[in-house]
Amino acid sequence: MADKRDYYEVLGIQKGASDEEIKKAFRKMALKYHPDRNQGNKEAEEKFKEINEAYSVLSDPEMKKKYDMFGFAGVDPSAQAGAGQGGYSTWSTGGFDGVDLGDIFGDFFGGGFGGGATRRRNAPSKGRDIQHSLKITFEEAAFGTTKTIDVRKYVKCEKCQGSGAAPGTQKRSCPKCGGTGQVQTVRNTLFGQMQTASTCPDCNGTGFVIDTPCPDCHGSGQVMKNIKIEVKIPAGVDEGTVLPIRGQGEPGRNGGPNGDLFVVLAVAQHKLFDREGSDLYLDIPISFTQAALGDEITVPTLDGKVSYKVPAGTQPGTVFRLRGKGVTDVRTGRMGDLYVKVTLEVPTRLNSEQKKIIKEMGEKVGTDCYKKKSSWADKLKDFFS
Repeated sequence: MADKRDYYEVLGIQKGASDEEIKKAFRKMALKYHPDRNQGNKEAEEKFKEINEAYSVLSDPEMKKKYDMFGFAGVDPSAQAGAGQGGYSTWSTGGFDGVDLGDIFGDFFGGGFGGGATRRRNAPSKGRDIQHSLKITFEEAAFGTTKTIDVRKYVKCEKCQGSGAAPGTQKRSCPKCGGTGQVQTVRNTLFGQMQTASTCPDCNGTGFVIDTPCPDCHGSGQVMKNIKIEVKIPAGVDEGTVLPIRGQGEPGRNGGPNGDLFVVLAVAQHKLFDREGSDLYLDIPISFTQAALGDEITVPTLDGKVSYKVPAGTQPGTVFRLRGKGVTDVRTGRMGDLYVKVTLEVPTRLNSEQKKIIKEMGEKVGTDCYKKKSSWADKLKDFFS
């Protein structure tokens, strides 16, 4: 008992782990140290035995309870009244007594221990999905459009109609694997009989043998071609939008459906507008006179220009909202808004006469006309007093 490691430590889990956690840990460790993966490695073989012993105890509720209470003494066969009243399970040709190793190793060893069903690799399978990038203009994204794209992809061979066999001939079921695409191998190991499945070398897993391949596709049933596909782009799409076109991917195998085509949109930037979702944003510079006295300005939109009255006393950075002048929301169909931000531009490169006029205006427009400036002056006065 002295040289044994704690069973929880062996499986790399904490005491109190759930049944699912115990099974998951065992599966991971057993796959790592399985003899088929470590042929000739004595250390791995010993670890595999240790892992099996730990799992046989911790997977049995009664044995686990005894181990948690009394440690190894509670599950050691030599410490029990009889060999049949405790201890850890031993190997049989089917695995542990009471433990379904076919369930644990099935998807790795293709049939588990001592037999079992194997997964058919020549079953119908969906064709490969493909992706295509498409660049469109800002306006095309906003209003929607239809584009024709060139896609280079595999398509079903027309000469053999996808069978892979030359016209007038047929493919036949592979005699080596019986049409399953897999061959089974049974080996006797230290732990009993083990059955493994591997791809049939004669048909490469297809389940069929083609004696006279099609001259166009060389037996694959597919040929590479450039195909023109029409893409309908709805109004309101944005940068990175992915448009799925079902069935326009590559052909399926063994009667499976075609894959899909995914068109990824790249939208060009606009010279004037920025976009966030279905809303548009625009900056328009105005002069001091326009801001102070008010003015009617021309505002561009995606569907034409509109007039907008800037009220007198408009402050720099003021944002005006034009409802329904944004972009269609591609999900809801609701129109977004256009937000116009006015920026005050200060004149530069003034001549002497212009400077004189501005100075005179400044002298005539008192601080009472500047609300913020007047408030700031009061704050400074209080601060320094």
